[in-house]
Parts: sequence; C-alpha cells; structure tokens
Amino acid sequence: MNPTFLPRTALITGLIIGALNIVFGGVEYSFANLPIWFYLVQLLLIPAMLVPMFYFPQAAVARDFLRRAAYFAMGWAVPFAIYKFSLDVLNPNFSPAASLLSYLVVIAAFSLIMAAVRKPIK
Repeated sequence: MNPTFLPRTALITGLIIGALNIVFGGVEYSFANLPIWFYLVQLLLIPAMLVPMFYFPQAAVARDFLRRAAYFAMGWAVPFAIYKFSLDVLNPNFSPAASLLSYLVVIAAFSLIMAAVRKPIK
C-alpha cells in the first residue's frame, strides 16, 4: 500500500465533509451569519479523519459483531462529533443534552448497521 494513501484519503475526506458542513450551515443559518470559529472548526475534520483510518481496517477483520460495531463507533466518533456539534451549536435553541443524546443514538445506529453490512469474508 502506498504510504501517502491514508493521509491523502484523510485530507480529502476531511475537506469534503468540512465543505459540506459549511454548505449545510450556510443554507440553514445564512453564510453571512456563520461565525469565523465555525469555519475554523471544520479544519479539525482533516486530522480527525485519521481516526477512522486506524479503526476501520480493524473493523473489517473483526469476526465478532459487537467488536466490529465498536470499531466502527470509535472510528466515526471524533469526526461525527466535530461535524454534528459545530452545526448544532449554531441553533439558537441549542440543548447540550439533546445534542449529545442525538449524537450517541446516531453513532450507535450507524455502527450497528455498518457492522451488519460489512461482515468479514469467511
């Protein structure tokens, strides 16, 4: 495997997800109303996308369903937190508890679905 493949993949994926979050935030709250910190926080997605690069290969070979789901959850935990919480905080009716609960439910659902769909080949 090319040693620059993983950092390049993380860079491209982080940039795409960050750009999409800026577009979604701009459409929902108007680009003129987005604070500068919101744009800067999206840059955190670039190094955060390195986390899935370590956990997803482990999830691909984990035979146990719950272990596979845990690897997927750990892989998406950091990037999704940056994505979700940076957008949630812009809402004037922001509720930290509701946002955290929503985050946990989505991570659990995605990890269980991914673990079921991405079974390792026997």
